[in-house]
Amino acid sequence: MLTTKLHSKNYTELSGHYQLVLPFNFDVLIPEDDSVRLLSHILEGLNYEALYQAYSSTGRKPVVEPKILFKVVAYAYMNNIYSSRKIEVACKRDINFMWLLEGCKAPDHSTLARFRKNYLKESIEDLFFQMVTYLHKLGEVEFKNLFVDGTKIEANANRYTFVWKKVVTKNETKMFLKIQSCLEEINLTYLKDFKATKETLLKDLKAALSYLEEKRQQEQIEFVHGIGKRKSKLQKFTEDLKEFYTRQEKYNRHHQFFEGRNSYSKTDPDATFMHMKDDHMRNAQLKPAYNVQIGVESEYVTGVGIFQDRNDIATLIPFLNTLESKLQAHYENVTADSGYESEENYLYLEGKKQTCYIKPQTYEQWKKKRFKKDISKRENMVYNAEMDEYTCHNGKQLKLVGITHRTSATGYRSEITIYECEDCRDCPCKSQCTKAKGNRRMQVSKTFVAKRQVSYGNITTEKGRLLRVNRSIQVEGAFGVLKNDYNFNRFLTRGKNSVKTEFMLLCFGYNVNKLHAKIQNERIGKPLHPLKTA
Repeated sequence: MLTTKLHSKNYTELSGHYQLVLPFNFDVLIPEDDSVRLLSHILEGLNYEALYQAYSSTGRKPVVEPKILFKVVAYAYMNNIYSSRKIEVACKRDINFMWLLEGCKAPDHSTLARFRKNYLKESIEDLFFQMVTYLHKLGEVEFKNLFVDGTKIEANANRYTFVWKKVVTKNETKMFLKIQSCLEEINLTYLKDFKATKETLLKDLKAALSYLEEKRQQEQIEFVHGIGKRKSKLQKFTEDLKEFYTRQEKYNRHHQFFEGRNSYSKTDPDATFMHMKDDHMRNAQLKPAYNVQIGVESEYVTGVGIFQDRNDIATLIPFLNTLESKLQAHYENVTADSGYESEENYLYLEGKKQTCYIKPQTYEQWKKKRFKKDISKRENMVYNAEMDEYTCHNGKQLKLVGITHRTSATGYRSEITIYECEDCRDCPCKSQCTKAKGNRRMQVSKTFVAKRQVSYGNITTEKGRLLRVNRSIQVEGAFGVLKNDYNFNRFLTRGKNSVKTEFMLLCFGYNVNKLHAKIQNERIGKPLHPLKTA
């Protein structure tokens, strides 16, 4: 074995007396049914005006054409390659990537990362929905049955850099009391009238500090530091107020980052701490994450939304509004699980003339004998619509005693009707019906009850059962493929916009792979899976 020149950086000097023969056209090496050919064909038909507008009209020309670079990144996400460094390696070694580059030099990882973060940020949404429109023209997407679901995906952030709104508010309240005490002492010492309010706290502190600075200059007091030196009262007041001022600025920054949330991460302020189901036992851990919403039709992802809310209720309306504005299309049926059930969502879908197939949150409980025997449940009481009253298990009436209103986190105001039993004294069923010392009270939203009953009627029809089964297969199946088969369980980028770009690229690749699989398996034109009968 030759051992000479092993120290050389140029390994061509070590080659033997043979020649590697490759065809000048890589096309002949790529199989006819390879998905890269389908991807290239689809992307050639898209409009890249929004992408090219992200580039400056002046300056250097890009090393790789933006359209070609998008092909490379999209194909990388099709094949579960997400790291810019790994994409760079693939461009140098993989024949499919070389074919997509069309003879261009392989881009380095910094070019790929910059392209994904800066240039795709404004155009990825446009390109993604162009892909959905292309599927519609093929007849694969009909804009008829939309299946919606969400999942939590961990953010690229340190899980121990949390900031809690409750803790910040508590510390801010304690500090405000200290500030008032300090200002009172200053007023007694210098016979002044400084006050502080929560609305103008920084301004009030600055005014007090300005006075103390003037006082120091008039009396020519020098501030001392170090062990064994006694500080004057003026210096103590100044240092305390400066510390309060700095802390209040920090609390204000925290409140700006919260934006209606209860927590955020210092390393990725857009991420919210959420309970993550990390194992098959559904054991939850608190980690910084994003709530990812997708809409699926005919097994293709037709809409993507990135939210900071921990639950799904508040995400449905903004998700559907974005989907409708981007696609300029109106879905007939919307199917979702019980996590989306709310009066506001029911009324929104009704106003849009969309048939909702949302499973009630108590749907599974209704089937159990324990629920049916529970006399405290409103569903097990007899309702008289004419008298507007309920009859309990003991034959006594719960009559209307008042109406109140409840405002949700999204600002929706619902009307709540309050019913109270005429007399619960000496009732043998009281312990099973209520824990209240007085008469049994019950709060009911009539609108919510009525809309829930409509949705329940929809999901129990034959069409409703078909759509519910397909929701489980299509949208939950899509998340199963994306998180397990594609091994995408944690974002690589930080910030809501970058995260959205990253996940849309993933769904773009997923759609091309799905179309490729349907073509090869001759499943084109089959939007729904049929119900299996015994």
